[in-house]
Amino acid sequence: MNIIKTAIPDVLVIEPDVFGDARGVFHESFNQKAWREATGLDTTFVQDNHSRSVKNVLRGLHYQIQQPQGKLVRVVHGSVFDVAVDIRRSSPTFGKWVGFELSGGNFRQMWVPEGFAHGFLVLSDTADFLYKTTDYWAAPHERAIAWNDPDLAIAWPVQGLPILSAKDSSAPPFKEAEVFE
Repeated sequence: MNIIKTAIPDVLVIEPDVFGDARGVFHESFNQKAWREATGLDTTFVQDNHSRSVKNVLRGLHYQIQQPQGKLVRVVHGSVFDVAVDIRRSSPTFGKWVGFELSGGNFRQMWVPEGFAHGFLVLSDTADFLYKTTDYWAAPHERAIAWNDPDLAIAWPVQGLPILSAKDSSAPPFKEAEVFE
């Protein structure tokens, strides 16, 4: 497993070892011991989620203000542009974002720690997006930030307007969002 440091030190890109031959490929998508040794994180995951979306769907920017969730995300089919935004007021990277393409072909994963808003844009015709979380989904604590907030200035590779949920269409700007101290 190869760990790639990003411009925000707490966000990691993980490249698993992929073994391929004429029959196809094999890789270990998660191994607790290898994770701990490679990242130094003693993370416990409690929930796995699977999202299937069509091209130009943008989900996010989501987080939970209580019961914050760390997320280990990956794509098993298709491709997405995946984004993490630091919303920890005390952090030197507060309000900064990083984004990477994750796909079924590159096998990359991204670690999005607690204290971050997260979102993704589907680049392929469809995409199957999987993520492990460190805490359970808690609807009363769920929050969102506008995907196109000018203060965040995320460079989404979207053509035209993305397809949004009602919740994401009405998400507040970053300046008005509840954030972590």
